[in-house]
Amino acid sequence: MRALVLKTPAPVDSSPLVCEDVPIPEPGPDEILIQVLACGVCRTDLHVVEGELPPKLPSITPGHQVVGRVVRGGADARKYEPGARVGVPWLHRTDGTCEYCARGHENLCVNALFTGYSVQGGYAEYIVAPEQFVYPISSSFEDLQAAPLLCAGIIGFRALRLANLQAGDTLAIYGFGAAGHVAIQVAHH
Repeated sequence: MRALVLKTPAPVDSSPLVCEDVPIPEPGPDEILIQVLACGVCRTDLHVVEGELPPKLPSITPGHQVVGRVVRGGADARKYEPGARVGVPWLHRTDGTCEYCARGHENLCVNALFTGYSVQGGYAEYIVAPEQFVYPISSSFEDLQAAPLLCAGIIGFRALRLANLQAGDTLAIYGFGAAGHVAIQVAHH
């Protein structure tokens, strides 16, 4: 398969991503193999590419706003059928045992793995991900519309859910990036 690979972080304007042929990944027992249909570009991807986040692997394929179709699952993966349309976010896997995971705050897991940073990401033709950390994607969204929801959408939605707003409450957004933009749309709806 073809993938955009980062071997040495560098300013994005120096074109540090190289298109290479790499093997199609094999899903582990609880993982699914997904054919990538679209992958958004997030500021975090630029942090990885430019080395603002220290490298975790000798080379990495960035990208964590992945929309794709399930090709097949590993031996224990049964949640999604081949052909199902799914999304892969930044949070690739957690340990499920730390104090944060135990409290339902898996986004703070001290041993988390991240798509496109500590595991291979979606700037490729295929990606593998644990089925527990993959989301079904509604047919009401086009691939390119759904991709940003896998980062900014998750952050904005989680923030609104934790705020526990009631009808008539006042909502203030501090910092107006993509997550704030999505949060306003969801709150308005």
